[in-house]
Amino acid sequence: MAGIQRYLLELLKRLPPEQVCEIAPARSINGARAHLWEQTVLPLRSRGHLLWSPSNTGPLTISRQVVTIHDVAPIDHPEWLNPRFAAWYRFLTPKLARRVARVITVSEFTKSRLLETTGVSDDKVIVVPLGVDARFVPQVREQMENAIHKLGLPTSRYVLSLGSLEPRKNLGRLLRAWEVIYHRLPEDVWLVVSGAKGKSLVFQDVPELKALPPRVFLTGHVPDELLPHLYAGAMAFAYLSVYEGFGLPPLEAMASGTPTLVGNRASLPEVVGDAAVQVDPFDVEAIADGLHRLIEDGSLRATLREKGLERAGQFNWDKTAEQTWRVLQEAAED
Repeated sequence: MAGIQRYLLELLKRLPPEQVCEIAPARSINGARAHLWEQTVLPLRSRGHLLWSPSNTGPLTISRQVVTIHDVAPIDHPEWLNPRFAAWYRFLTPKLARRVARVITVSEFTKSRLLETTGVSDDKVIVVPLGVDARFVPQVREQMENAIHKLGLPTSRYVLSLGSLEPRKNLGRLLRAWEVIYHRLPEDVWLVVSGAKGKSLVFQDVPELKALPPRVFLTGHVPDELLPHLYAGAMAFAYLSVYEGFGLPPLEAMASGTPTLVGNRASLPEVVGDAAVQVDPFDVEAIADGLHRLIEDGSLRATLREKGLERAGQFNWDKTAEQTWRVLQEAAED
């Protein structure tokens, strides 16, 4: 499940159901038809109410609206995206941000990029960080071994990389870094890459997946019920994304007791603090060195495990929902 999907589902569990009405098309639609429905039908169906649009987009004709903008990647890095998708959001995002009553963002990084690229006023943008589900905790060995068996992993000693397979996740440099160090590691240590390929309508291709280094295992999509066990069973977690609006997987890994390596760009430093190893995600040698240190240094892993559990404990969905509801109430009263 991608971060924005998890965000919406977690908040819908916690917002007061008697005060929230969900509006959706009669059947699932996507692409240009979905945007057409959003810009034409949704305004008619939400008339008279405050509209909350939780996923980067919303109807331009409605000012009595709160929109959550998770990142501005189509503006900052259109080259990573399908050209039509990027062009639509480069047109939509600035106009929508200036039009609506409030904008919720998920990190100070995204807020700063939003202010710089859209010209929206500072006091209209409120930062509400994401949370970590209570399912992500250290697991018992039996549960972890069961997940390893179900996913067909070749070993129980693995470094995990998780996320949709798209360019900004920086999988190519992670694989090149693994190629640098794998022969210096014990033969039973593998790199496990989990996640479904990004939608072709949105993301460009990831060519590095066509020629994998030795001891790399692709799980594909991971069922949500196995995810906590997959995190907790890993020796280390690697998330070398070069651009994130927030970056939920590192927090989930740390909450699971797994030492974590992240890129030092965008929102990730503010999310992990000093509870993870940070490296330049554009430097293959730095990534390789960070991986090697995490795998070989047991005392470093133990320190990061304790720091990670403490850091992740500061983020929870109840707090996210409470702060979001406060923003919605203020916008409704205005």
